[in-house]
Amino acid sequence: MRAFVTAVCLTVVSFFSMEFIVAQDIPHPTLPKGAGVIDADAPQTFTTTPSGLQYRILRKGSGASPKASSKVKVHYHGWLDGGKVFDSSYQRGESIDFPLNQVIPGWTEGMQLVGQGGMIELVIPSNLGYGKRGTPGGPIPPDATLHFLVELLDVR
Repeated sequence: MRAFVTAVCLTVVSFFSMEFIVAQDIPHPTLPKGAGVIDADAPQTFTTTPSGLQYRILRKGSGASPKASSKVKVHYHGWLDGGKVFDSSYQRGESIDFPLNQVIPGWTEGMQLVGQGGMIELVIPSNLGYGKRGTPGGPIPPDATLHFLVELLDVR
């Protein structure tokens, strides 16, 4: 099994024909109105899972982490690479409940990495999101990388 790699904004450094990946600090996202706080020691870098999902825990949760079969209650804020917000429960003023096995694979995988009460930032590559189709007639174009800030409010 491949080891996790810290990544997002990467610099490739060549040294005597060897290449090294150097992680760079990325500022935390601007929190939408109504979001909780980020831990003071939240990482400035992302971790990449073997599937290609990138994440960083912005606030450690004190409760249980969900399983793929769990139902969760969350608040979230989603945007595209250019910063355009395509969906936000914060902007609607209400959280949402759903089973993790009925959403895009990037959410199913990513939400299992944070505990209840925690906050996670996800960078979901197209193959773990809406793929080559995007959301036809919707706000997500084909092959889009998705960015999410998610607060895990409850796990059932």
